[in-house]
Amino acid sequence: MIDYTDSENYINRELSWLDFNMRVLSEAKDKENPLFERLKFFAITGSNLDEFFMVRVASLKNMEISDYKKKDASGLTPTEQLSAISEKTHKMVEEQYNTYSKMLVPRLVMENICILNRNNLSAEQENFVERYFKNEIYPVLTPMAVDLSRPFPLIQNKVLNICALIKKENKEQAFATVQIPSIFKHIIKLPSSDNKRQYILLEEIVQKFLSMLFMGHDVICSYPYRVMRDANIPIDEDDSEDLLLEIEKSLKERERSGVIRLEVDCNIKKELLSILKKKLKVKNDDIYKINGPIDLTFLNKLYGEDGFSKYKYEPFKPQVRPELRNVDLFEKIREGDILLHHPYDSFSTIVDLIKQASVDENVLAIKQTLYRVSGNSPIIEALSRAAENGKQVSVLVELKARFDEENNIIWARKLEKAGCHVIYGLLGLKTHSKITEIVRREEDGIRRYVHLGTGNYNDITANFYTDMGLLTCSKLVGDDAGAFFNMISGFSEPSHWNKLILAPIWLRKKTEEMIEREIKHSEEGRKARIIAKVNSLVDPDIIALLYKASQSGVRIDLIVRGICALRAGVEGLSENITVRSIVGRYLEHTRIYYFYNDGQENVFCASADWMQRNLNRRVEIMFPIDDENLKKEVINVLDIQLADTMRAHIQTDGVYIKDRRGRKRLDCQEYCMNEALERSKTKDEKKPERVFIPKMKPEEE
Repeated sequence: MIDYTDSENYINRELSWLDFNMRVLSEAKDKENPLFERLKFFAITGSNLDEFFMVRVASLKNMEISDYKKKDASGLTPTEQLSAISEKTHKMVEEQYNTYSKMLVPRLVMENICILNRNNLSAEQENFVERYFKNEIYPVLTPMAVDLSRPFPLIQNKVLNICALIKKENKEQAFATVQIPSIFKHIIKLPSSDNKRQYILLEEIVQKFLSMLFMGHDVICSYPYRVMRDANIPIDEDDSEDLLLEIEKSLKERERSGVIRLEVDCNIKKELLSILKKKLKVKNDDIYKINGPIDLTFLNKLYGEDGFSKYKYEPFKPQVRPELRNVDLFEKIREGDILLHHPYDSFSTIVDLIKQASVDENVLAIKQTLYRVSGNSPIIEALSRAAENGKQVSVLVELKARFDEENNIIWARKLEKAGCHVIYGLLGLKTHSKITEIVRREEDGIRRYVHLGTGNYNDITANFYTDMGLLTCSKLVGDDAGAFFNMISGFSEPSHWNKLILAPIWLRKKTEEMIEREIKHSEEGRKARIIAKVNSLVDPDIIALLYKASQSGVRIDLIVRGICALRAGVEGLSENITVRSIVGRYLEHTRIYYFYNDGQENVFCASADWMQRNLNRRVEIMFPIDDENLKKEVINVLDIQLADTMRAHIQTDGVYIKDRRGRKRLDCQEYCMNEALERSKTKDEKKPERVFIPKMKPEEE
């Protein structure tokens, strides 16, 4: 009998995440992508790695410090994981900078786009940077020397610094550091001629004129460096009388948390590195010597410069379907459920619904969960306006949404000031659900309008995250929505649910039951099929059940963007399972679950991935797509992604390969953009020729 829980059958989640970041890096290498999109992918690998260290590596380090020796599903202790991560990350960083210096920089130079260093400026550029330094930068800088009277300063998280050795005549050399101000642009455009576009990094300017900060001293050498700190916020919710104040306090402590990574210029002198290592208390494995600019996110700034449109993807504007333009959205929802696929369908429809509800005299109440919202959120404005107009507005603002804690505190206070009832999440759980309920008085009585989504109520990320949302006024869903908000705002415990399936209590059980049902059908000789599209797949129990289903003959196709602990295509274990990762123009964020169910084809969308945290420690919602036409739309999206030849990386036993040889070009995201443009046309407008997509449902096998 196969032991599906054997550690050899699982890929370590952290190493799997690093593999995902390598897939992003492969897009930076891909010459089929426009040049500036390649720069953007490259920048993403840097920001991804920053967050990975601040969260995942930091957690493992805390486990190691606590002498926690329990092994994960892949059989590794925290110390063993840290060792493997360090080895793999050092190789990744080396490849990052090889890609930058050998592929991207030469390609930029070919297009007369250059990032210069401080030693190869023209006379005009020398004058420009000197004026810029003296007039703008110099007044802001604070040089900090370290001696007996001046202790080593606090080095802030993710902020670029310059360290230096300085010396005064007849005195010993001393250590000094200068923080690069984040209020300035990281990359500065230089005056240039001959149709060239030339830039310089801010740290290069500071280094060039560093001696002005230490008058009477010689600057022996200087190098940029940056630290990464533990971003986890330990909060004892049981002892916290006010969660909002507790999180505010913890946010301040984040800047003083332990250093988990030190990035330094690869040419740094041993004396300087020794000082940094000692003062910052870092191990050799945590030091990364960088052969190029530290903090790759500066490329996002270059991407945002004007005049480079020909090096980017052709612009795509999210579309509003003709039947949803300038209409009474409540009336349209009464006509039938509406499915939106973002960013191809505009998120403005959701914003317009909340705005319409805020001023509709028949709307009595609006209830909504907010996990992450944009910096200038029209949703917040509409909810505030609704409260000011006398409507009952209840909002759950999840204060524990990592890296959005401060932003969410601001919004929570704004909503309270407007008269909204604000809930600060639930004790011991994160509320990750995406749901809005609008209660409206109509001629035939009270009706609930509900929006359920796979993504956040964030109008900015909705432009580059793929997500799905359902608008419905189904009584069964409405009753569930009412029960959901009563549950999170009080002590109500629903005896049953009509349509919605919630974590942490019901979702795991229902998912396992549906997988077991496919196993039963397969064992009885009937067709059986599972398709799951998720961000991450790491839950050991779900993976073991999928292995069992594979060995029972169930055909399983998994579309997993990021972490995948399951080994696909292993003989005697998972030969009936395929795993692919779609990495493209948009971040694949939609969660879709398909079960053939003997031809009934059950289709669900959800806020939850197949991870322990989603199934055990978060409030999540999975919701069915019951309308047959909408169900076909969702299945078509799955078919398209399974047929993709341009963006799909296929995994076999943990190794991902993008193989385009001999296959017809099909970019699933490009296809969805074309579909959205086609849907947006009125009946009188000519529609473009449709792209053929091979269907991959079981009945056509």
